[in-house]
Formats: sequence, structure tokens, C-alpha cells
Amino acid sequence: MTRASLDKQPHEVASMFDGVAKNYDLTNDVLSLGQDRVWRKAVARAVNARPAEKILDLAAGTATSSQPFAATGAYVVPCDFSLGMLREGKKRHPWMPFTAGDATKLPFADASFDAVTISFGLRNVQDTDLALRELYRVTKPGGRVVICEFSHPTWAPLRTVYTEYLMRALPPTARAVSSNPDAYVYLAESIRAWPDQPALAARLQGAGWSQVAWRNLTGGIVALHRGVRA
Repeated sequence: MTRASLDKQPHEVASMFDGVAKNYDLTNDVLSLGQDRVWRKAVARAVNARPAEKILDLAAGTATSSQPFAATGAYVVPCDFSLGMLREGKKRHPWMPFTAGDATKLPFADASFDAVTISFGLRNVQDTDLALRELYRVTKPGGRVVICEFSHPTWAPLRTVYTEYLMRALPPTARAVSSNPDAYVYLAESIRAWPDQPALAARLQGAGWSQVAWRNLTGGIVALHRGVRA
């Protein structure tokens, strides 16, 4: 199976996620020690989806992340560029409007959505700034963005322990539970290379988003960034 490199060629990243689609949610649950459920709840609260709103869930994978929005009565579009993920998601949630799409050229009209969100996917996009501009383009004026992504722990001892876990414990754990453990070596490397909380906030502002703020989850292992389209 393929493993993407840190230059994040789209075909490599898509193929890598195709290969892990079947057990992806279970693997994430194991590797995050169950924290992924806590993070999804935080995203749902931040998005605050309401009945009849249109929500874009980008990098939705199998649409596990989309379910809390759908439960509110919102119309949710799970979008991903991994066809393997979309196929697996369609088996589980056949009623949902799964859509294939690249974050850097979204297949939606301007101002289509009341809210856009992406969890643990922005880090895998080759051109982060272009993706942030595309999210801005497809959001209605006054609409909101919520980005949940791995980040940098703010407490130095936790940062040290976390880095050790990423590089030493995560790969062997992935070998035990994943069909493509090399994908999780990429995961660890991409997390270490990702910008910190203020740097991502600055990139959101550079893409046009206003009222940009963030909140740390699990001590900054994950950060929840938010913004509004003026």
C-alpha cells in the first residue's frame, strides 16, 4: 500500500486513505485513546448546526464526523477526495449526499453553505492557503468555519511526552490495528511539521476570515480554530 510523503501529492494522499478506509475510524479510536470522540463533540458544539442549515464537512472520510450535524436537522454534505473513504461511508450511511472533491478546487458554487468544517484533513492538503480561500468562497456572508486539527501542546512536559508517543509508540500500535501502518508514520511526521496555533490563525486571516480565534483541546494536542466570513 502507498504512503504519502510530506510534499502531499494529492494522488498519493488519496491512495493512502483509500487503503485504510475500512478500519480508519477504529484505528483512530485506538491511537487517540478514545479522545477522538471528545474532539468530535467539541467540533459539533463549535459548528452549532441548526435545522435546515447547509453544512459542508470537508475531508469527511466515512462521514463519522458528519453525523452530529445531521442529527440537528441540518443538511450536511460529506466531501472527500478519497473514493475509498466515500465508498465505505456510503455503505454505512447510504442516505447521505457523499461528494468527491478536492479542497483546493471545491465542486460547489460561491456562498453555498452556512458553515464549513474540516477535521484532521487540512494538514493533508498540498496547498493550505488555497484550501482556506476555497472554504471562504463557498461560505455565505456571515457564515462560519471550524477547523479541528492536530497542533502543538502548550505545556512543555506534555509536548515532550507527546512527541515521543508520535515517533516511537504510534507506529508499532498502528502495525497492530491498521491495514497500512506506514500511513501512520506519515501521520506522525505531518503532525510534527504542522504550524502552531497562532500560525494557523494568521493563515485563516490571510485567506479573508474575520473574528479568528482558537481553543486548545487535550492540552493543545488538538486545536479548534474558528472564523466568520464577513
